[in-house]
Amino acid sequence: MIGFQIHQRSRAVDADTVKRFKELPVANVSDMMSRMYAGGANLRPMHDGTYMAGPAVTVRCRPGDNLLVHKALEVAGPGDVIVVDAGGDLTNAIIGEIMVAYAQKRGLAGIVIHGAIRDSAEIGRGSFPVFAAGVTHRGPYKDGPGEINSTICLGGMTIQPGDLIIGDADGLLCVPFEITQEVYKQTVEKHVIEEKMLADIDAGTYDASWVDMRLKALGCLF
Repeated sequence: MIGFQIHQRSRAVDADTVKRFKELPVANVSDMMSRMYAGGANLRPMHDGTYMAGPAVTVRCRPGDNLLVHKALEVAGPGDVIVVDAGGDLTNAIIGEIMVAYAQKRGLAGIVIHGAIRDSAEIGRGSFPVFAAGVTHRGPYKDGPGEINSTICLGGMTIQPGDLIIGDADGLLCVPFEITQEVYKQTVEKHVIEEKMLADIDAGTYDASWVDMRLKALGCLF
């Protein structure tokens, strides 16, 4: 039935790639993707801020219904990140403390809900990564339909099964499977430059002359 299907994932970023990205701030990765990819500023960490990284298991569900999310907990394996497109609706929570505990027990790397969660205090005290758009005490329904491992879109950011999902205190980002190595290389280079800038600021040797040069190039009148 169209809109009510479970697919197998055909590829996924490897564990070494996931490990290497954990060393990089999401903001730096975003810069190297031209600042054009974002899951929406409302997708915030609901946990203690622990870095999240892993290949996506995608879920599309009817707003307020989590039947396919329960199935995704069985489909996903250790290190995976379940990413749920619940339409951004905040009327009903899609997951709560029990589902998060089960995901953690199964060794998952995190859960993203483009929708609401509940049991926010309990989730907030934990280190298991959970990103969501909001909180409500109202629970979900379990009637379907929905899809697992199909292409989804969160706030304009397209996610395919197996893409790299990363998240920290600044928010959430998808790095498409095909460009992870290129993005990683460029991000490392940028991160080194920023670390040098911070060291220069600390030492009092930071050169801000580029600001005036940029203003003049843009035709600013002094």
